[in-house]
Amino acid sequence: MPRKRSQSQPLRRPANPVTQPPLPLPGARAPEPQPGSRPDTSHPADASPRSTRTIEWLLQALPVRWRDKTRDLLVLVRMDRPIGALLLLWPTWWALWLAADGFPPWKYLAVFTVGVLVMRAAGCAMNDFADRKLDPRVQRTAGRPIATGRVKPREAVLVFVSLCLVGFVLVLAFTNRLTIYLSFAGAALAALYPFSKRYTHLPQVVLGAAFGWGIPMAFAAVTDALPPVCWLLFLGNVLFSTIYDTEYAMVDRDDDLRAGAKSTAILFGDADLPVLGILMATLLFTLLLVGQRAQLEWPFAAGLGVALLLFGWQLWNMRRRERAACFAAFRNNNWVGGVVWAGLVVALAIQ
Repeated sequence: MPRKRSQSQPLRRPANPVTQPPLPLPGARAPEPQPGSRPDTSHPADASPRSTRTIEWLLQALPVRWRDKTRDLLVLVRMDRPIGALLLLWPTWWALWLAADGFPPWKYLAVFTVGVLVMRAAGCAMNDFADRKLDPRVQRTAGRPIATGRVKPREAVLVFVSLCLVGFVLVLAFTNRLTIYLSFAGAALAALYPFSKRYTHLPQVVLGAAFGWGIPMAFAAVTDALPPVCWLLFLGNVLFSTIYDTEYAMVDRDDDLRAGAKSTAILFGDADLPVLGILMATLLFTLLLVGQRAQLEWPFAAGLGVALLLFGWQLWNMRRRERAACFAAFRNNNWVGGVVWAGLVVALAIQ
């Protein structure tokens, strides 16, 4: 999920974390205070300034007494950081277009787009519940609603359950039996992911499985089947999420070490960039296999070529392991997901 942090010392020795003062990322600024709103401390340090200003503008339509709690709940489900939802949405769209062999039915496009947003929000609420004792010890997350006491843990659980119910209603009302069965596994994975960082250094892999579960669900809804290309694409999403969430974890590696959290960034250590390069190459090869099995035309390969250039830029930009560079690389994966989808759409259109 998105983590905005500041540029500081290179993270070449993750085993010896260095305490650093907070510095804003270039161009970041706090939103202007609004009548009836609370001070800037109500927003976590990694919030998107543009999204934060949008939330503050929308809150003006509510009575003053409701604004604080509404803001806290929106921040809890990361409405101030939409980049995470986009990174989860692209692979779901890959699956929808591939399963439909072209433009998917509007019903499924709407259901799965809304479903991704809803389940991502649910996962964020459960993540903050799971990290309620960890977040206050990490500079970037110390301003989150549960960490500061503005949202109670039981409220976060209630939000998670409510959003899962919304997602289940969407699946129940608009999809088939196979998709409904798969949705239970998806909800279980979404609940499991936030706790995985306590027991394994591979929470990024669990993230890929949890939020990539929309891929088999999309194939099940559109085709009522789970063909091999579905699982190949699912594997690609696990690789994709491991890449961008490792870059995200590199931003927080020092703090995570002090707090005792686990991540692939800590596991990879000084070999992080070479391992990321291997993962990027494996992802592109996996997507090539998807294109070969689906008999996609040359625009899909062209999209993968652009993705290769974007991955190359990410590795070069992170070569000094600066925090701001790692966060920029993380955000750049939105373009990777977009160009792969664009290549897929054009390839299917000319078949």
